[in-house]
Amino acid sequence: MFTGLVEERGSVTARGDAEMGARLSIAAPGISAELELGESVAVNGACLTVVAATAGGFEVDCVAETLRRTALGDLAVGDPVNLERALLAGARLGGHIVQGHVDGTGTVDGERGEGESTILRISAPETIMRYVVEKGSITVDGVSLTVAARDAEGFEIALIPHTMGLTTLGPGLTGRTVNLEVDLVAKYVESLVTPYTGGLQR
Repeated sequence: MFTGLVEERGSVTARGDAEMGARLSIAAPGISAELELGESVAVNGACLTVVAATAGGFEVDCVAETLRRTALGDLAVGDPVNLERALLAGARLGGHIVQGHVDGTGTVDGERGEGESTILRISAPETIMRYVVEKGSITVDGVSLTVAARDAEGFEIALIPHTMGLTTLGPGLTGRTVNLEVDLVAKYVESLVTPYTGGLQR
């Protein structure tokens, strides 16, 4: 379980193909000293398992299902990544409840400045948009954000300078594919009410 509050912006230092998918080596000097083998880390919002320790970093395996569901397959050596360790019991839940189970991907198809902030427009499929509500929470590449506006094809998020300084999100991302995880509560509500609506889903 995560909160969507990124702890460190790491970088991919190596990528190797493996029989089950791909192995990524990630530089993360800020959090690597406290990581243990088998621990979960959200990498751009995808919950992955630490399989090896390196000097100032760690390695994770991405199975075929992860590569199909996320944008991790697009990562190359040198690319920055958002990193968050699993939530400690008793810690403040500053973002929202994030599982690290990416629901799908979207595309940054527009951006504009607004004072010191940057507004990103992200297009997403209907399978994602059905759960997106204005002023609700969504995770974009592992970052907990508030939906500023939405329509049938996509939504907007507002990035403050702190978020842009700490994460991989910011201006210049138009055309980029991003990982999306919708609010878990919305999916549970849909599952609970569907039997009483004749199986119809919006």
